[in-house]
Amino acid sequence: MNGHSLKYRSSRGFTLVELMVVVVIVGVMATAVTLSVTDYLVTAKQNVARSEIATIRNALSVFFMEEDRFPTNDEGLGALKKRSPQHPDGILTSDLKDPWGREYIYIHPGVHGACDLVSYGADGQEGGTGANSDIKSWDMEAGAR
Repeated sequence: MNGHSLKYRSSRGFTLVELMVVVVIVGVMATAVTLSVTDYLVTAKQNVARSEIATIRNALSVFFMEEDRFPTNDEGLGALKKRSPQHPDGILTSDLKDPWGREYIYIHPGVHGACDLVSYGADGQEGGTGANSDIKSWDMEAGAR
């Protein structure tokens, strides 16, 4: 009878405790994957912002060479999109928003250079760490040296 009882018990399937253990393990693995992917997305957006700031700086250099001045704060970066005979589509044709959907901050004259460009990161506020870190044109200059 004891052998029959064991055979019957093993064929019943999983217990609730066993199913809960599996659910917890799957949850832990899903959390680890989500955190890893989130880190990559944050880094990717920050790299896009750095690349776009470099592109905007190049466009500002072209504007300066042609106009012998930088755009005023009132004109802002929109001056790079204005059409002219030399640039029928504007000097810069791409969107002037950072990867978080906010306008880049343009300051002329800059505190750190002729013009300063800033993206305030994911939180849209000055300062911060991690995903909320500011991406600043002058930090990129220092890193290039």
